[in-house]
Amino acid sequence: MNLNLLIAIPALGFLAALFLPKSAARLLALVTTIATFVLSLGLVASYDMAKAGLQFASDVVWIPNPEIHWHVAVDGLSLWLIVLSAFLGPVAVLTSWKAIADRAPQFYAFLLLLEAGLIGVFVAQDLFVYYLFWEIVLVPICLIIGMWGGERRVYASTKFFLYTNAGSVLMLAAIIFLYNKVGSFDYVTVLSALQTGRVHLTGYEETLLFLGFFAAMAIKVPIFPFHTWLPDAYAEAPAGGSVLLAAVMGKMGTYGLVRFCLPMFPNAVRENAGWIVVLAIIGIIYGALVAMVQPNFKRLIAYSSVSHLGFVVLGIFSCTRIGLDGAVYQMVAHGVTTGALFVLASFLFERRASHNISDFGGICKIAPWFTTIFLIASLASIGLPLLNNFVGEFLILQGAAQANFTWAVFASIGVILSACYMLWMVQRVFLGETNDGLAGRFPDLNMREWACLVPLAVLMVWMGVYTQTFLPAIGASNSQILEKMNVPLRVSNPVSGGSVHAR
Repeated sequence: MNLNLLIAIPALGFLAALFLPKSAARLLALVTTIATFVLSLGLVASYDMAKAGLQFASDVVWIPNPEIHWHVAVDGLSLWLIVLSAFLGPVAVLTSWKAIADRAPQFYAFLLLLEAGLIGVFVAQDLFVYYLFWEIVLVPICLIIGMWGGERRVYASTKFFLYTNAGSVLMLAAIIFLYNKVGSFDYVTVLSALQTGRVHLTGYEETLLFLGFFAAMAIKVPIFPFHTWLPDAYAEAPAGGSVLLAAVMGKMGTYGLVRFCLPMFPNAVRENAGWIVVLAIIGIIYGALVAMVQPNFKRLIAYSSVSHLGFVVLGIFSCTRIGLDGAVYQMVAHGVTTGALFVLASFLFERRASHNISDFGGICKIAPWFTTIFLIASLASIGLPLLNNFVGEFLILQGAAQANFTWAVFASIGVILSACYMLWMVQRVFLGETNDGLAGRFPDLNMREWACLVPLAVLMVWMGVYTQTFLPAIGASNSQILEKMNVPLRVSNPVSGGSVHAR
């Protein structure tokens, strides 16, 4: 399996779409994203789920001095995130089919570049190449928000760029320091040098390097209090762009925490886990409470992401096998669920030209299928058993309870609050008397919309029922990561004043 094709196909599509008329660019984007998704399914079919190490590696010297390798590979941590990125590509294109009228070729070109960058982040095994893709992703999404977003698009795009770029600079400094220490950007080489003791980091150096990587990841997730860019970016992003932004881009941060921070800086992780978990729990509760009072359903979904991604960070820094499995599973599950919610939000906007909850009501009477799919996505977001988010959140809470039961108690408040804000939104938008402005003007789902939503709904159920489709590969890779952490040290816990053993 050639991973380079997964990057090359959307990248070439990006170049071609720039020079095509609107209809041709739109069709090219759809064909290109479908081809990328089919290729990702081939990756799954060829992947050895029981194997923990890197597979399908391609490693060649790209730049001789300083030596930079084009090193790409996949393991159980990145496998399903690659598939998620490829899966949501056609969904994003179809969601934008009618919504994007001006400069459509450029929009679809940037969408393809964004997909190529996202896949590149998840396959890169050279720190320089990883940083390159990390920055490539930033360019198209800022342009998509700034050129095709809502009324406050320039503000949202600028704020997003400044926030994420500030964190990226700190990560770049950490990468350069590691290169000067090890003499290589290759992640496998760097990790081996740190773990074998060939290169020794003092406690001070390890903490600073960890914080450099953590700052970039925390902003990208985002973790409270670095979340303030997210509601504006999510709310102002156009149809299609908001799908990939909300469903996949946040996972770049959580993926980076697991891929780089845990194995490279295990002592710093254990020493800092306590306050990071506190921030995660604050984000879980705060995001849910703010979501509850939002009058705009896109901003409600945005703040719900702050809450749900707080669960992912909690699972990661529980440093337990079951918590880490739940965190990676929740990355994928949240991507599917939030992607579906933003697709549905885009279809609501197409019909009403508004994101305000008060402009809707009684939709179930005139669009029952639309209501049904929205309800499935809402229940999945809540964490209803037999749907995808339940599995990830259950594993995370169980892992948190193993590490420190107090963490699980506080985090579980977010589960209750998520039911409050999601069901209240469903009640106001879909139940009650039909809004006067919707009568005769709110059609039910059409074929294009069914094509977007049915795969998402099926996957929400599939991930909730057939969890063993996904967990073996995830568990094998996470076991290897925890082994590399050498985990028996104690972690101070500022919540209860006690301590926790990483497991």
